[in-house]
Amino acid sequence: MLAEQGISAGAGWVAGAKVHNFFSWSAQDAVNPIAMVRGEGCYFWDADGRRYFDLNSQSMCMNIGHGERRVIDAIKAQAEELAYAGPGMVTRVRVELGEALATVTPPGLDHFFYGTGGADANENAVKMARAVTGRHKILARYRSYHGATYGAMSLTGDQRRWASEPGMAGVVRYYDPYKYRSLLYREGDSDDEFTARCLAQIEETLMFEGPHTVAAILMETVTGTNGVIVPPDGYLQGVRALCDRYGILLICDEVMTGFGRTGAWFGVDHWGVVPDMITMAKGLTSAYLPLSAVAVNARVFDHFRTNVFYGGLTYSAHPICLAAALATLRVIQEDGLIGNAAAMGRVLADLLDELKAEHPAIGDVRSIGLLGCIELVKNRESKEPLAPYTGGGEVMPKLAAYLREHGVYTYVWRNLLHTNPPLCVTEEQLREVMAIVNDALTIADGASGNV
Repeated sequence: MLAEQGISAGAGWVAGAKVHNFFSWSAQDAVNPIAMVRGEGCYFWDADGRRYFDLNSQSMCMNIGHGERRVIDAIKAQAEELAYAGPGMVTRVRVELGEALATVTPPGLDHFFYGTGGADANENAVKMARAVTGRHKILARYRSYHGATYGAMSLTGDQRRWASEPGMAGVVRYYDPYKYRSLLYREGDSDDEFTARCLAQIEETLMFEGPHTVAAILMETVTGTNGVIVPPDGYLQGVRALCDRYGILLICDEVMTGFGRTGAWFGVDHWGVVPDMITMAKGLTSAYLPLSAVAVNARVFDHFRTNVFYGGLTYSAHPICLAAALATLRVIQEDGLIGNAAAMGRVLADLLDELKAEHPAIGDVRSIGLLGCIELVKNRESKEPLAPYTGGGEVMPKLAAYLREHGVYTYVWRNLLHTNPPLCVTEEQLREVMAIVNDALTIADGASGNV
């Protein structure tokens, strides 16, 4: 019937979905999703048979790629063995996953509380920090995203929180180590000098707020959706030292950066820093099923040996989700995906540098492992963004449309274009997709004043 009306299968799906379904992060009349039917490796296909390269791993989460049979088979097997057990039950897979996670997390972070997504992981970490310290304030960065639930949105620093305000009490902002745009950076600064100013600003904030009132400093180890802001060497070590000095807990949000995305198991591994808690989700199951976890050290865990932790969900430690996570860890290890992410990350960094040299609209490129970002500007000298901080404008939607028309799916918002392929990507695939990105960037060049 649809074909007879000249309507494609995909268009029919989209029209049908919009009748009864509410889509996230969107004005509903503007929604135009891809009608996705299957995926394999770095690619997925729509209902009309068109193939797309997944340059964003969907929501920066499908680390092992699409259609991995070892995970699918593990899900099936667990469903047949035991489909559900309440969060107060012990299951075989709960024992096995705890043991497996303890071998890959930083030393001492070997106790895990399970949830369903990154947002609840961050909220649980905050509740734990407040309970352990007896303090209530949380320091979080401006260019941060920690989830869309009420508390997690309050922890988020970017404009996505505005519609939910007033939010959770006790959140205090501090500046990001964003060298490209930071007011703390002075032309000619070394990384050490810039780092020192960033740390001084954090300590000054602590002094103004009263360090005895601060339970935790929360940060994305590497900022994700707000521009892949990679901290300079010494920054994380300095924050760790500040936390130790004032008895504050350090919470690192590794929801996006965990499980190989940066070319290491966790982002903190690059700097040899061990936080008090790590929050994780996304890559934990490679999004085959929803699961999060908070990894905590002995200081946090010991508090709850004799004190009740008031938290948990009906689906906490869901056995099928745990099975997906356990299988995902095995795939990462068996296929050497962390080593591949590191190697392909070097290729990606070179390709990004080449794009910057060729396209005057590119103000900056940043990457670590297979977490990358292109920042577009109207003018390189002034650094004026190609699109405003709050989003909008005409150029970025045109850029996104070009990529979609040419079989590339990725995250494009504000003045940022993200490059986050699955960790199984090959060099040939990476070069092929970045060639399409190269062509698309001519749209941005034409809209900039740098040509």
